[in-house]
Amino acid sequence: MQASALIDTAKIIGGRLLRLDMTGVKRLARVNSLFAPGKIVWNFSHLDQLFHALPFDMPASQPSALPEAKAPLTTHVDLDRYFIDRNVKSFLVLKDGAIRHEQYFHGTRPEDRNISWSMSKSVTALLLGILIDKGLIPADILEAEVQDHLPALKGSGYDGVRLLDVLTMSSGVRFNEDYVDYHSDINRMGRIIGVGGSMDDFAATLTRQWPPGTYMHYVTVDTHVIGMMIRALTGQKMIDLLNAHVIRPMGFEHSGFVITDEEQEPFVAGGFNMSTRDYARLAQMMLQKGAWNGTRIVSEAWVDRMTQQTAPLPDPETAKIPDGQLRYGLQWWLPPEAREGEFFGIGIYGQYMYIHRAAGVVIAQNAADTDFRVGDGAINLKTLAMFRQIAEDLAEA
Repeated sequence: MQASALIDTAKIIGGRLLRLDMTGVKRLARVNSLFAPGKIVWNFSHLDQLFHALPFDMPASQPSALPEAKAPLTTHVDLDRYFIDRNVKSFLVLKDGAIRHEQYFHGTRPEDRNISWSMSKSVTALLLGILIDKGLIPADILEAEVQDHLPALKGSGYDGVRLLDVLTMSSGVRFNEDYVDYHSDINRMGRIIGVGGSMDDFAATLTRQWPPGTYMHYVTVDTHVIGMMIRALTGQKMIDLLNAHVIRPMGFEHSGFVITDEEQEPFVAGGFNMSTRDYARLAQMMLQKGAWNGTRIVSEAWVDRMTQQTAPLPDPETAKIPDGQLRYGLQWWLPPEAREGEFFGIGIYGQYMYIHRAAGVVIAQNAADTDFRVGDGAINLKTLAMFRQIAEDLAEA
């Protein structure tokens, strides 16, 4: 750890000791070792034992159907090598809504609750669409400027930013998303989640880099602002809205939870934890354009809007690297040269919900890939190409 990071850590510990907050001190130690190679697999399945968390509603006594049609997976891809290289924890393939292939590694199990990281962003956008569909949020809200509903953000980088801008990660807010840099904005935010503080207050400290709508520039706090807007517009807690409109209607098989900040506010930009099978259910619902188990979860129009390129092109620095080849909708991604109905949700360290509608294939993966950022997104592009190959092999079988 760099000297500046050690000094910062010492200050945090000192502040917590002055408050006699030994829990906070222990939580900081957990934050600093969260991604340690010998601990990362266990940590990624047990974050409710490490941080503040709220449980989702218990799963239904009869979960929604996820039939099995398991058989050897014939593909041109060297899956065994891939599983090792990417430190995969779980890998599940659906074909036409049935489990075609399912594997677990490193002692993990189907019932393990796996951290989604930024796949949570895709679910948060899903919730927003559901609330608009049901008339609980005005249909024209995407054009509203967020400070009009969130007075705490007046004068911040979010002043004058439309909800549509935060949905497309084009808020123009200055934000360093470098997971390796201890002092980056994303890691400062992580210490708030891990050690203590308010995400709402953190959002109000951010400043402007570009005019809103200029570039797609990834800002995790943009998704938190979506959550703030949902709370302001409905007057309800995010955990209650998620349970009522996503968790219960989907009929998940396993219990889940969401990490929160010290104020018990869900970390909607990266804190959802569910089983791989339940991530596959969400992806299959998206493949089916919002329908699931005989119920319409969200409108087909909102699914289409989320999964089509809506955002402006990436900022100039991102445009130079492999990550710049990706395109963005409303909190969902599109791979390079996306096929019709091909899109995905992604979380750091190798979490995926991949959908290839034409092939009728969904891939859900949870991993602990500490090399996920090698090549500035090159690994992600290789993974997406591999997923596409599996989908097309299955379609031709």
